[in-house]
Amino acid sequence: MLVEDDRPILEMMDLLIRRLGYEPVLMPDGNAALETIRRDPPALILLDIMMVPIDGWTFLKRLRELPGMEKLPVVLFTAAPEVEERMLQIRDPHVSVLNKPVSLEELKVAVAKHLPL
Repeated sequence: MLVEDDRPILEMMDLLIRRLGYEPVLMPDGNAALETIRRDPPALILLDIMMVPIDGWTFLKRLRELPGMEKLPVVLFTAAPEVEERMLQIRDPHVSVLNKPVSLEELKVAVAKHLPL
């Protein structure tokens, strides 16, 4: 699942993920993504940090509160400089970070860490 509120970035990430051989579910809104996850959890979430109406940190907190979602892998992608500091605070071994702009090779490594083809 790809959660990103910026349409051009969502479409670009969709193309990259498909080039890697995956079929992403595209979600332009964090709240809608959480509702979808409740019904049909994905194997992995690629999550933007800077979104509205809820940001990636709030999304991650709410995701972890859902039953059975404590270990769902999440790859954060962001251009925000405070991510490293926040990562130290959350201490979640199932969360990793990619810095924007994301290259195809970086995305491949991050996704392969959590998902086999």
